[in-house]
Amino acid sequence: MGKVISISNQKGGVGKTTTAINLAASMGLAGKDILIVDTDPQCNSTSGLGVDRKNLVKTLYDVYTSKHKIEDVIISTPYDHLFLAPSSIDLLAVELEMVSRDRREWLLSDALKPLKDKYQYIFIDCPPSLGLITLNSLVAADSVIVPVQCEYYALEGLTMLMRTINLVKRSFNPTLSIEGILLTMFDARNSLSSAVAKEVKSHFGQKVYSTIIPRNVTLGESPGHGKPALYYDVRSKGAQTYLTLAREILGDIALQNKAAS
Repeated sequence: MGKVISISNQKGGVGKTTTAINLAASMGLAGKDILIVDTDPQCNSTSGLGVDRKNLVKTLYDVYTSKHKIEDVIISTPYDHLFLAPSSIDLLAVELEMVSRDRREWLLSDALKPLKDKYQYIFIDCPPSLGLITLNSLVAADSVIVPVQCEYYALEGLTMLMRTINLVKRSFNPTLSIEGILLTMFDARNSLSSAVAKEVKSHFGQKVYSTIIPRNVTLGESPGHGKPALYYDVRSKGAQTYLTLAREILGDIALQNKAAS
C-alpha cells in the first residue's frame, strides 16, 4: 500500500514545489514508483518536469470536475519511476465549482484511493493557500511534509498551518500526521537562518528532518530547464541534499551509495 504525502505550507516561496520535484526524483532513483499530483494553479510542478501546459488535453481540473478519472490524466515523465498528474490554470476556478458538490472535501481522496496499490509514494504539491484545494490535499493525505524557509516570520506561518492540520484531523482525517518539517533555503553565512533553524527544532524536536536544504543555484535554475536538480547537475549541493533527504526518509542504503557517487 502506497503512502500519500501532502507537501504543504500556506506561505508561498518556501520550497514546496522544489521539494515535491526533487524528493520524488530522488526516490525514483531508488526504484520507487512515484506520482506527483500538482494541485497548484501556477502549475510549477508540471512545468518543472518539462511538461508544456499548452499541449495538455486532460489535467487535474478534469478530475475535480468529474470529467475524467485521475488514471486518465496521469502522464509519464522522462525521469525514472516518476509520473505526474498535471495541473492547469483552470484550477483557479475549481474551488467555486466545488462549493456545491457532495463530499467536496473528499474529492481528491476518492480519486487517489485506487492508485495506492500502484505507487509507493504519492506527493501532493499544494498551492500557497488554505482553501478547498489544500483542504482536499490534507484530507487525502496520510501525512504532511512542511517546508519551512529559514527566514523571518517562518514560525508564524508554521503555527497557522499546524492549527489547520489539527482542524482537519478533528473534522475530516483523524489519522493525518506530520511526516516531517523540512528546513529550506538555509544560508550558513546568515545568522538569521541558524537562529530560525534552532527555534524550529526547539519547538518541534524530532519532527524536524536532520537534512537541511541550502540555498543553491542549481535548485533555482533546474526548473527553467524542466528538470529535477538530480538530472540537471547531479553533483550540485542541491541535488545531493535532496538525495540525502530521500535516504533519510527511506533509510535506503543503495540510495546512499548513489548520492555519494
